Amino acid sequence: MNKDIGMAVTASELQIADARQKYPPRAAVIGWVLFAWAAEPFFTLITTFVFAPYFATHVAADPARGQALWGFATAASGLVIASLSPVLGAIADASGHRKPWIAAFGALLVVGSSLMWFGRPSDPGTIPALLAAYGIAIIGVEFALVFNNSMMPTLVPPNRIGRLSGTGWAMGYVGGILSLVLVLGFLAANPETGRTLFGFTPLFGLDPVTHQGDRITGPLTAIWFIVFALPMFVFTPDYPARRPIGEALREGMVELKQTLRELPKQKSIAAFLLANMIYTDGLVSLFAFGGIYAAGTFGWNTIQIGTFGIILAIAGTFGAWLGGKLDDRLGPRRVIAGSMLILLFAIIAILTVDKETILFVGVAPPAPNGPLFSSAAERAYLVLGCLIGMAGGAAGGVKVAVDPASTEGTHHPVFRFVRVDRKDHLFHWTIADRHRYGGNDEPKGRHGRAGAVFCGRPRAARKSAIDLAEVTEKMLSAGSAARR
Repeated sequence: MNKDIGMAVTASELQIADARQKYPPRAAVIGWVLFAWAAEPFFTLITTFVFAPYFATHVAADPARGQALWGFATAASGLVIASLSPVLGAIADASGHRKPWIAAFGALLVVGSSLMWFGRPSDPGTIPALLAAYGIAIIGVEFALVFNNSMMPTLVPPNRIGRLSGTGWAMGYVGGILSLVLVLGFLAANPETGRTLFGFTPLFGLDPVTHQGDRITGPLTAIWFIVFALPMFVFTPDYPARRPIGEALREGMVELKQTLRELPKQKSIAAFLLANMIYTDGLVSLFAFGGIYAAGTFGWNTIQIGTFGIILAIAGTFGAWLGGKLDDRLGPRRVIAGSMLILLFAIIAILTVDKETILFVGVAPPAPNGPLFSSAAERAYLVLGCLIGMAGGAAGGVKVAVDPASTEGTHHPVFRFVRVDRKDHLFHWTIADRHRYGGNDEPKGRHGRAGAVFCGRPRAARKSAIDLAEVTEKMLSAGSAARR
């Protein structure tokens, strides 16, 4: 599931686009929206509902060890993303063009995803290469999406930014749903029955015993990206070139150093960045380990987890659409605060759900080989998961426009830290959660590692989200005043 949180856009970029009052044709907007559709299967199939649970339960020596390895690979990728984000943002701002960056990072996604096919079950020798491929892919998809998102102010008027970004988020969810239906219905089969969710034998002779239906999600993600990213390259206009890459590199690095020196003096912006980091971190962690958490709690197989994912993706699609609409009407503060309240309720409640309890009240456990969602605990987990999907989608549909310091046609450089801030903060959760394991990586608590990821610090997270919304609202007012 693609959790594409906080695609921030600067007010000065909105001013430039508004001053032109010329926007590309509808085909350019459709091409931009389809890019989210193209990238989403990576998050839906690989990081959340199919490949990640498969890796943890069938490739690694044991599920706890698999969860830890997957989490640390994500953490290492997050460190790389966090380190390179300001540098690449500075260079891209100085050079102008976005599409070459998108193509380069998209190639990393294609290569890394394709290599997932070689992750055979019960083969520990492939684990290092497999995790390296995953790291390459996640770095590629994150940066490709960020540079694609930064093209948004040139596509529609400022008053339609929220709607466009919410539509892109929702379209991503729809692409994820369809890719998940394709895998569950035609490619991935139950090893016990040899049949897919729709009762078919897997296409292309994929072997259920060796989990080829799970492993095919990597090459499928790569092909899907290539096909559906093409309209953006063909129809969506790029930023005009400003400087050669060598000159852009020198200028960008000088500007970056100056920005870092001045950041401590700009307390409101520093507070915004810190709050955005904490707020983003929590949401990202929920989505990244959702499938693994479900597999560990209820022992669901790929088809069961995938069905759960389809339902959550539908809820997230509706939430993203609604969040974009509410952003335009109510503003980001109310949408973020409301989404956080729903998320906090659902997260706290879901921690009390396991096979035999709901809110610490005992219930009948699921019957062996019974229908999916037949037990009270599974139904409660599904409802709470849908609340998380809807609220997370609504929050993700909010694309904040801030930049009070710039009135001269160039955005405040500090906001490249926000524009390239998507899932790079996951390393905070992954590394900090290490204490949940003993020396052999066995979970110490009832919910183990994934339970800790869901838990977080609700009070601090809520305060950070509200602080983020307050700072955002002040900056929006300042930006409007500057435009007047």
